[in-house]
Amino acid sequence: MGRAVTVATCALNQWALDFEGNLERIFRSIDIAKSKGARYRLGPELEICGYGCSDHYYESDTVLHSFQVLGKLLESPATQDIICDVGMPVLHRNVRYNCRVIFLNKKILLIRPKISLANAGNYRELRWFTPWSKARHVEEYFLPRIIQEVTGQETVPFGDAVLATKDTCLGAEICEELWTPNSPHIEMGLDGVEIFTNSSGSHHVLRKAHTRVDLVNSATAKNGGIYILANQKGCDGDRLYYDGCAMISMNGETVAQGSQFSLDDVEVLVATLDLEDVRSYRAEISSRNLAASKVNPYPRVKVNFALSCPDDVAVPTCMPIQWRHHSPEEEISLGPACWLWDYLRRSRQAGFLLPLSGGIDSSATACIVYSMCHQVCLAVKNGNADVLSDARRIVNDETYIPEDPREFCKRVFTTCYMASENSSQDTCNRAKLLAEQIGSYHINLNIDAAVKAVVGIFGVVTGQTPRFSVYGGSSRESLALQNVQARIRMVLAYLFAQLTLWARGMPGGLLVLGSANVDESLRGYLTKYDCSSADINPIGGISKTDLKNFIQYCIENFQLTALRSIMSAPPTAELEPLVDGQVAQTDEADMGMTYAELSIYGKLRKIAKAGPYSMFCKLINIWKEICTPREVASKVKHFFRMYSVNRHKMTTLTPSYHAENYSPDDNRFDLRPFLYNTSWSWQFRCIDKQVSKLEKNQGISVVEDVD
Repeated sequence: MGRAVTVATCALNQWALDFEGNLERIFRSIDIAKSKGARYRLGPELEICGYGCSDHYYESDTVLHSFQVLGKLLESPATQDIICDVGMPVLHRNVRYNCRVIFLNKKILLIRPKISLANAGNYRELRWFTPWSKARHVEEYFLPRIIQEVTGQETVPFGDAVLATKDTCLGAEICEELWTPNSPHIEMGLDGVEIFTNSSGSHHVLRKAHTRVDLVNSATAKNGGIYILANQKGCDGDRLYYDGCAMISMNGETVAQGSQFSLDDVEVLVATLDLEDVRSYRAEISSRNLAASKVNPYPRVKVNFALSCPDDVAVPTCMPIQWRHHSPEEEISLGPACWLWDYLRRSRQAGFLLPLSGGIDSSATACIVYSMCHQVCLAVKNGNADVLSDARRIVNDETYIPEDPREFCKRVFTTCYMASENSSQDTCNRAKLLAEQIGSYHINLNIDAAVKAVVGIFGVVTGQTPRFSVYGGSSRESLALQNVQARIRMVLAYLFAQLTLWARGMPGGLLVLGSANVDESLRGYLTKYDCSSADINPIGGISKTDLKNFIQYCIENFQLTALRSIMSAPPTAELEPLVDGQVAQTDEADMGMTYAELSIYGKLRKIAKAGPYSMFCKLINIWKEICTPREVASKVKHFFRMYSVNRHKMTTLTPSYHAENYSPDDNRFDLRPFLYNTSWSWQFRCIDKQVSKLEKNQGISVVEDVD
């Protein structure tokens, strides 16, 4: 009997609604899988239309075009003699399902709808799809005529079933089903399914990859079996970066690992595995066998096809490997860089423009662009024709070959230092030196004339001239003057993005990059419609702490020595007048809290689901060595006041790379009001009562109000 099965999984850089491009990448993955001897090929979730179609799933066109692509796949000789498992939306009895369509030799074997839908965080699958709730139940699905003409089938099985080939049994999971407490692979494994497949649309979050790997390996550690995971990769049109990591596991150990970050649009993993290893592994687990004897069986779709060859005793099989995880600093260097490249090439722009202030945030953004240039040069060196073609189109030179990251950076990246009378020479020098080291085309300009013109208009109309607080003005005047500077920088950034290449005699325009980090966004420490307003922001989901560590990584790995002085300088907006030529304004003093505290607030607010009172209760224990309950109460109140006062800014936040689970992104991840009762009277009163109780227990004289 056949023992050695050869299976393939892949990570594809699909793009929402790019049916032509998606089809081409699917074909390429099938060709690679067949060339390596695979008899089964698994692709990512909803790969035909692209995962991120969002409300386009409501459109009948999306289903129609998906079936048209499916027809092309079915009729192609490329899909002969290999079981192909593809993802697409399917309308069954007027209900839309997220499905796997599994076919072989122009015949659809099974349409398997998703059972558990992802509906938390960035996911809204219940908005567009309905979960299949009929366990182990199969119905007839009437195929559209365009598919009937190819397959000769009128109906095919639709529902919760497994495939029984000549040599083994396969069962499908779809993304979220791996993450649920009662995953289908548990019951399927007890019912004799030996190969589990999972087609995913799983996005990158810092420090998340190990969780996915552990889930896959644990799926077969208790129950035995082969687990194959495919995933989307790249930016398919929004804030998420799908991070590949296609993998194959057997009996709790990884045997094949795909890349987490790369510029390859198509990546295929193939492994040959011995089914007898699964059977012998299961044979000695008596608890598993007792449970299996009582399991409710799955409907089996018989397939007259084998994943193995009759005479395969001498066929070499894959051995377990050790998974290599990236450090968070490597993830920041690679993930946003790949996301930027996808956005740049797919938007068909000529490069990026970044207002470079000489601070940590804008410098980190510049380093990510530089990392992108490194990845492009490396991909071209490794023979990636797609990247070479895109690079040539972007720089408008059909003979160009990107070999030096600094030289490529000069062509696609413009940095701009926008000085004012409140800017220090130190930040100007730091920005210039970093630009020289990464190779960007650097511009120095002064915004004072524009600021004075705008403020002058206000003076002409009102007869009043606002002053900074250091010159006797009120806080309102000072804040308004700071905001004018910040907003003029945004206007100039877009002007230079549109016309800089024109002025240099070059075609195209530039995408403006923002550089506000996740902590500043959470606190609202930014001017609405300032340089935080851009086309995209690669660091908007990354904390200040992680960005500092990333800067250190760049010093060591890219030899960017200019970053040393940037690291040691206190973060500052440089919007208030200098004192004796030196910066007097610092971010943390302005915010009334440290960046380290902001990260803690953010994680408690979003991940721990803590309101003001719950946050206070948690922090009096976390900070018991450094703060009294009264001090904790004051800090929590200040955070929630500032957060709620500034929440309206999140409604216009620049689309940012999603990297943290405490992101305040208002688009779909963190849905909150933007008009709050900022006194939080009831909540704060509960905190005050608890502080009084704690102080009374500790013998401290009670004060009426914490503030």
